[in-house]
Amino acid sequence: MLQFREPEKNPSFPGLEGRILKFWDATRAFERQEEIRQGSTPFHFYDGPPFATGLPHYGHLLAGTLKDIVPRYWSLRGRSVDRRFGWDCHGLPVEAEIQKSLSLAGQAEIKAFGVDKFNEACRSIVMRYTGEWEKTVLRMGRWVHFQGGYRTMDPSFMESVWWVFKTCFDKGLIYEGYRVQPYSPKLATPLSNFEVNQGYRDRQDPSLTLKFFLENDPDQAALLVWTTTPWTLPSNLAVALGADIPYVKIRSEGSVYWIAQPRLGAYFDEKKIEVLETKLGSELAGRKYKPLFGYTPKLSEKQYTLLLADFVSTEDGAGAVHIAQF
Repeated sequence: MLQFREPEKNPSFPGLEGRILKFWDATRAFERQEEIRQGSTPFHFYDGPPFATGLPHYGHLLAGTLKDIVPRYWSLRGRSVDRRFGWDCHGLPVEAEIQKSLSLAGQAEIKAFGVDKFNEACRSIVMRYTGEWEKTVLRMGRWVHFQGGYRTMDPSFMESVWWVFKTCFDKGLIYEGYRVQPYSPKLATPLSNFEVNQGYRDRQDPSLTLKFFLENDPDQAALLVWTTTPWTLPSNLAVALGADIPYVKIRSEGSVYWIAQPRLGAYFDEKKIEVLETKLGSELAGRKYKPLFGYTPKLSEKQYTLLLADFVSTEDGAGAVHIAQF
């Protein structure tokens, strides 16, 4: 007869974890579950492997827990699931670490050092933290075999990937397309999103305040426009104003400008300017301005026009938004 114990009032979760792991080990729970399912209909589970050049972090623990649920579920359904761990040995995390340790600045220095020697140095570190990974994955309670695990740098693995790709190509499942691809000029290679995030850091984006001169203005007034994407200015098509935002026409040091009234103090000393007139954005809408650059391709009747938009604010900038597309 089964005997049940009263739950502990103040359990030690690390102690509970240790007792469960010892029980699984003593009873060969994982191995027995596999033996029971041996010969059953297989369920194939492909686990995207982590890099072994770094220690496990929260993202690995979360994904690893989900990856453990799927094989357990199908094992409970009577299927035979082969669960083997794998290691991702390719990519910039490995290469960047070796570049740093060997003080190699870029592709030219890698070639001078010797691609064969560089690759061998990369291979020497890809399994650096496997011991720590095994301990962590075991403590997670995940059932997976480390013995016989696969490595993406093994020829057998790479050839299997190429075989899959060729099979998909032969079936017409591969097509050529276009996408915006992050690229590293220093390393002369495309980057994955993961690799881009590894080098993520806060930085101050460039910003400019520009003068958009209005057409047919007797004072040759310029509307001040602030942008954080100056590289899009050659494709400028319009400028957006806020319908209910008050804009003031001022004279400062001999020049005349339009600017959102709430942003006046951010640009000028209000004691040293002359306010000529005030209008709402809705009253300025429809006026034309001169293009920033010499060319004026005709794309739309709304081109180089002051438009209205509800996304314009006076929290920063000059209260007018440069638009590069309609």
